[in-house]
Amino acid sequence: MRKRFGIACLTSFALSVGSACAEEIADTIYTGGPILTINDAEPSAEAVAVKDGRILAVGQLADLMAHQGDATDVFDLDGRTMVPGFVDSHGHVVFGGLQALSANLLAPPDGDVRDIASLQQTLRDWTSKHSEAVEKAGVVIGFGYDNAQLAEQRHPTREDLDAVSRDLPVIIVHQSGHLGVANSKALEVVGFDASTQDPAGGVIRRGSDGEPNGVLEEYAFFGALVPLLTQLGPEAFAEFAVAGSELWASFGYTTGQDGRSTGANVETLKAMASEGRIPIDVVAYPDVLEAKDYIGENVSKDYDNGVRVGGCKLTIDGSPQGFTALRDRPYYDPVGNYPAGYSGYAAVTMDQVQEAVNWCYENGIQIITHANGEGASDMLIAALEAAQDEYGDPGNRPVLVHGQFLREDQVDAYKRLGVFMSVFPMHTFYWGDWHRDHTVGPVNAENISPTGWLVERDMIFGSHHDAPVAFPDSMRILDATVTRRTRSGDILGPHQRVDVMTALKALTIWPAYQHFEEEDKGSIEAGKLADFVLLSEDPTAIDPETLDEIRVLATIKENEVIYEAVEKTEKGEIRTSPFMSDPATAHRFLHAMYQATGVEKPWLQQLTLRFR
Repeated sequence: MRKRFGIACLTSFALSVGSACAEEIADTIYTGGPILTINDAEPSAEAVAVKDGRILAVGQLADLMAHQGDATDVFDLDGRTMVPGFVDSHGHVVFGGLQALSANLLAPPDGDVRDIASLQQTLRDWTSKHSEAVEKAGVVIGFGYDNAQLAEQRHPTREDLDAVSRDLPVIIVHQSGHLGVANSKALEVVGFDASTQDPAGGVIRRGSDGEPNGVLEEYAFFGALVPLLTQLGPEAFAEFAVAGSELWASFGYTTGQDGRSTGANVETLKAMASEGRIPIDVVAYPDVLEAKDYIGENVSKDYDNGVRVGGCKLTIDGSPQGFTALRDRPYYDPVGNYPAGYSGYAAVTMDQVQEAVNWCYENGIQIITHANGEGASDMLIAALEAAQDEYGDPGNRPVLVHGQFLREDQVDAYKRLGVFMSVFPMHTFYWGDWHRDHTVGPVNAENISPTGWLVERDMIFGSHHDAPVAFPDSMRILDATVTRRTRSGDILGPHQRVDVMTALKALTIWPAYQHFEEEDKGSIEAGKLADFVLLSEDPTAIDPETLDEIRVLATIKENEVIYEAVEKTEKGEIRTSPFMSDPATAHRFLHAMYQATGVEKPWLQQLTLRFR
């Protein structure tokens, strides 16, 4: 059971080394490398002392050695850089596990799929490798294809997936998580045919004969994916939760988020956490339109074995790169069969948005809202203004999630309304070229993920990965926020770039504030949790163009190592858990299949690493 320790004595130590706390004996003293505290009052330090999972003192090594006892570990950073544990501003831990455990359909640099033929072959190879488990589970799942990166510049169709298998359901998930493709068998299993009506907030794309062509958008896609995943059983979702949390840890996250969660997912996380299998803290935000009663009964600022419900999630629109986000104007040059003047669509009505926001304000519950297009932000701003007029400010720190396409007047409105903005600068790398050429055009693409506008207005913000939309790659986020360099090498909106320290704050102290945890997390200060990340380089001391080459070498949660990368050093080799040495190609879906089907799993090992 994960403990939370009192901080009264620890906090008093921050005032003076000569205080009563000076007699405290540390469990561990870290020294020997750059320590970036993300604390403006003391930006760097020579050493950090830790006791009972919290930071005892930060400062000069000579002063902190007063806390050394016979049992104190003096841990040599050996030149590695220590920063606070990363706090996830927005992601989906449980379905991140689905990404880690399914066929990898990502384009380079995260995968090898470049066209439909390589996508098909990847699915065939993966199915063949895991044939027994796939047959027992009765479904093939691939994750991360991106039509923008396929040579054909189109979505695969049911016929393309039928070439992989006609006997088993095959469903593949678009990298955005908002679209997908099902083969004929999968469509048959979920009951989608020519007579099936498009669900509210979703589209079943069709051929000239009216039959589904396999491509499903938004609620049509969710309506197919969930029944197919349900076939795997609750054991598989438990493995998704474990794999997702381990994946987050491998990129330096000590706090993750399960956005748009469900009550069942939260209970699964809690069950796995009670068994010691969730190495990080996880804050869940169930869907307010589907789990209001559960949210009301379970929302809390206190963790239960490292899991809590932080509030609720509302989703207004869809994917900007998938052309399902709601704009306030037509898309620039959408690729596909779209009518003239097409501007996307909302997944919910304005009445639903207002009712959800009002409920959260009336009950003082935090609401995080997915709004990508300008039209979606217009809806959210109107709802927030009406709620504040009626209920005032309950101090619930509402959050905008994504905000890919924003006008400057909308940024001003969010500041006026006290909205914390969790933005997605990695879009500049993954889809910057696509946005420039197809979604918003070369002028407006300069201002996607407008972190520069936020800095100009003295607004704090979070930078997120939205995994499984992308891997929860903290260094890719850092690089994209600072450089805004696209896949093609273009720099998208140089005026929106920020400095490295600002980008680090958007991964640490600012998302800690977002989650009401700034007193416990986000910086290396006396009294806070001993959540740290060890990096291969000091990000403030290298060429910004090489930030994405920095490696997370270790992740430490409350003074316990929860992830270690393989690294050869003069002192030997740092150990690693067996699957996390290469997260991008781990494909631990076999593990979930084994859990779901009862097939023997002799290779599975648990991560049990501690400092000694």
